[in-house]
Amino acid sequence: MSAQQFRAWRKEMGLKQKDAADLLGLKKRMIQYYEKGNRDGKAVTIPKSVRLACYALTIGISDFDGTTVSKFDPAIFKDKTDDQGEEQGVEQQPFSQEDETPPSDQGAL
Repeated sequence: MSAQQFRAWRKEMGLKQKDAADLLGLKKRMIQYYEKGNRDGKAVTIPKSVRLACYALTIGISDFDGTTVSKFDPAIFKDKTDDQGEEQGVEQQPFSQEDETPPSDQGAL
């Protein structure tokens, strides 16, 4: 995933940099480095764990504790603002992994 692809992913998901950082378990500064593609003039590679987390969010998975998957609805972030223009929080619904059919598309990240 290139810096441009990462930024396009975030924007397509309707996430601010802070929201993406919170959902991915990162600092906002790391999101900025990933989108810029470098840190202090040195190339920054987006780790596989972050790429996979981006994919999980894209298909609606916000967390997995080993047995339970928590759903993520990206529509919550799109065009949802409070009175001050801030985006609303994530709504998550835990459900059993057995209830979810694994995605059939195993395409490249």
